[in-house]
Amino acid sequence: MKKINKILVANRGEIALRVMRTAKEMGIKTVAVYSEADRNALHVRFADEAVCVGGPKSSESYLRGDVIIDVCKQLGVDAIHPGYGFLSENAGFAQKVKEAGLIFIGPSPEAIELMGSKLAAKAAVAKYNIPMVPGTEEAITDIEEAKQIAQQVGFPILIKASAGGGGKGMRIVENVGQFEEQMQLAVSEATSAFGDGSVFIEKYIGSPRHIEIQVLGDTHGNILHLFERECSIQRRHQKVIEEAPSAILTPELRAEMGRCAVDVAKACDYVGAGTVEFLVDENLNFYFLEMNTRLQVEHPVTEQITGLDLVKEQILVAEGNPLSFAQEDLEINGHALELRVYAEDPTNNFLPDIGRLETYKRPQGLGVRVDDGFEQGMDIPIYYDPMIAKLVTFGKDRQEAIDKMIRAIDEYQITGIETTLPFGKYVLQHEAFVSGNFDTKFIERYYTPDVLNLRLDVEAEEIGVALAAMLLNDSKGKNAISQNASNHSNSNASNWRKNRTR
Repeated sequence: MKKINKILVANRGEIALRVMRTAKEMGIKTVAVYSEADRNALHVRFADEAVCVGGPKSSESYLRGDVIIDVCKQLGVDAIHPGYGFLSENAGFAQKVKEAGLIFIGPSPEAIELMGSKLAAKAAVAKYNIPMVPGTEEAITDIEEAKQIAQQVGFPILIKASAGGGGKGMRIVENVGQFEEQMQLAVSEATSAFGDGSVFIEKYIGSPRHIEIQVLGDTHGNILHLFERECSIQRRHQKVIEEAPSAILTPELRAEMGRCAVDVAKACDYVGAGTVEFLVDENLNFYFLEMNTRLQVEHPVTEQITGLDLVKEQILVAEGNPLSFAQEDLEINGHALELRVYAEDPTNNFLPDIGRLETYKRPQGLGVRVDDGFEQGMDIPIYYDPMIAKLVTFGKDRQEAIDKMIRAIDEYQITGIETTLPFGKYVLQHEAFVSGNFDTKFIERYYTPDVLNLRLDVEAEEIGVALAAMLLNDSKGKNAISQNASNHSNSNASNWRKNRTR
């Protein structure tokens, strides 16, 4: 075992701060790296030391693995935590870290490489009899051969890039007439995004739930699961709202999926925190989708229901410690929700909305957690992912967690940019979500910008009616109105409305 005394966090924003806070609690010094665009970022100020590694673009800074390793050598760093995104699933970088005599807080380069290829991952887990979506086991390049296989699998089918994720290189094909064009587009997109045009074919499951299992492994051969996260509320194949536990899993199904997730991790000798993703159909049949070999954005909901600090566990495992608990020691306590607060306009196809945070006040109170990397007056950089924060609520049950989230959304004050806060409130109040009867098609089925615009107009009108009533009924007249108007100007509904008409 090797004690870690100093960690460089090869990331930015909320996840960099998240890692640094745990490191500080453990008595570990931290080093931040930052781009020229992030010179005044919160993670830079929080760290014990900070080094600028290049220009504002990711390719000029956060993706410069060799420069980051050099910084480690200069500052006497023991380990690198990659967070998520950037270099977190780069097997080549993990190998270079290892060769430099540093600890990579994550799985082995071999596990990252194996699970980074969807086809290789499927082949690796096949011997464990993990349920798979029907489709090809190898990459397909010949269009005519691929067309015949697609007909055998049965339309609709999904053409998927073997490398990467985030919905890139993914095409739904409804019939044989669309196949050739859609395959060419998928190969082209995969090549452009990942430098690898390999694609494969799967049966398209039209309305699945997206449910993932958190796993944790150590260097002593212990691997266990920390239950599931429901991640079905998505836009552009990317998650917006997550929760733990899922509203549809029975204890028996949870245990079965957990066992399969552990087997997937065993297939690559997994070490550290990772996530195994599954699709679940309307009959509660589940199918292995992929494994993410890093900490997930949505890890806080698992922390809330288990009481574990996943970053702390990652660091302890990286030091060579065995897990301090067994599967039977873990249980689900309460319910947690996470809303990703993006700088996006949900009334305009969720397009990014870059600008300055003119107002930025976080919600507070029991059962509310905000993981962010911004403060009032800061600009949202154009160069990176538009996520501002992760808003997390925790309650004794699902309804209490929902109630707390709605209250927290109303309390969260952000002006200067559009955000996904009003969309989040719309989802949380929708009957399909409240009942638990939803899937990855939620937005397609229930959401349009007009619906949200109408909701915001109604809320703004209700505030106006309330102010008018105060004017008529309060004998103090102008003073009372001034005070109440000030209070109401702080409401999220009025802020959204003012912001939308700026």
